[in-house]
Amino acid sequence: MEAVRVQDRARLNPRFTPLQLLAHIGAWIPLFVLLWDASHHQLTANPILEATHRTGTTALVLLVFSLACTPLNVLFGFRQAIKLRRPLGVYGLMYIGVHLFIFAVLDYGLDLDMIRDTVVEQRFVLVGLASFLMLLPLGVTSTRGWMKRLGKRWIKLHRLVYLAVPLAVVHYVWLVKADIRVPLQYGAVVAILLFLRIPRVRHFFSSLRYRLAPRFDSNLARPSKV
Repeated sequence: MEAVRVQDRARLNPRFTPLQLLAHIGAWIPLFVLLWDASHHQLTANPILEATHRTGTTALVLLVFSLACTPLNVLFGFRQAIKLRRPLGVYGLMYIGVHLFIFAVLDYGLDLDMIRDTVVEQRFVLVGLASFLMLLPLGVTSTRGWMKRLGKRWIKLHRLVYLAVPLAVVHYVWLVKADIRVPLQYGAVVAILLFLRIPRVRHFFSSLRYRLAPRFDSNLARPSKV
């Protein structure tokens, strides 16, 4: 009887929602496309540069999506977005790892002296590495177990993302050098998302959404005055 109840609960509360499954599948697609193109020699005349660019761009896109989850909930009441915040961030970190692997192993042949000189001499590499080192502990501590171990410190630690993502944008701007319109567009989006996370701004839009809610959804509960 108990087993039947467990199965019923599992059907009512599936481990992954359709949106979560879509996010997980979508996050893997760029890597599969990259591997497919590499195996079929379709990565332009400079395959290492193309692979580096693709993985870096994908990482930044996923990190921006991760940052957008909370504002989507605050502005539009899209609560399902909150469940995507951590996996999107972890996938973003994964692509940064692949990005660094291509740079250090495929491009520089794991020559530590050359890598060290490049990190010291090229500011965009230094900033990109700093962003990765900030995101790394966030990825390691992204599980529920670490959330329980760290308690309130977990929240403080994960606020590093608010510095790491802008640094990733700076890395992109300095890397491109000439036509920086696309990196600046990413920067503008990140700036807006961070602005919406300021407590007063967040509270204002949250209150505004609940004041306007009755016009669109009479069943939406109002925020408590307590």
